[in-house]
Amino acid sequence: MAGHTENSITVDAPFDLVWNMTNDLENWPNLFSEYASVEVLSREGDTTTFRLTMHPDDNGKVWSWVSERTPDRGRRTVHARRVETGPFAHMDILWEYEQLPSGVRMSWTQDFAMKPDAPVDDVWMTDNINRNSRTQLALIRDRIEQAAGERRSPASATSR
Repeated sequence: MAGHTENSITVDAPFDLVWNMTNDLENWPNLFSEYASVEVLSREGDTTTFRLTMHPDDNGKVWSWVSERTPDRGRRTVHARRVETGPFAHMDILWEYEQLPSGVRMSWTQDFAMKPDAPVDDVWMTDNINRNSRTQLALIRDRIEQAAGERRSPASATSR
């Protein structure tokens, strides 16, 4: 069996801001609540290989892994995968961005499978990813919308 999740949210902000903020890897610890640090290991063409390190979990364990991601602004997609898979047999993530009248719909599709000796199975991880993705997407939306509001505020203040 394999795991598959699809989660999305609409961000009331310009596409350029949504794209730039969500693809600024070095700023991810300020965008996501779960990441303590990001270390860029290499950039080759459009592909970036990087190490993500999470904040300690409830048991004090710090999870870290290497991933790579390749953005395609023209197609409004990002393909990502874990290079160091840890408990996953594989983990592939597709980010999609769609301009809507109400903002930018950002969707994450994650396809994965847990290794047979992983501490959790595909069903548990699917539930965990769905729950966490909804939390992180809402946080990202709020932070991008706040940034969009701050960028609009100076113009509004001078027009009074």
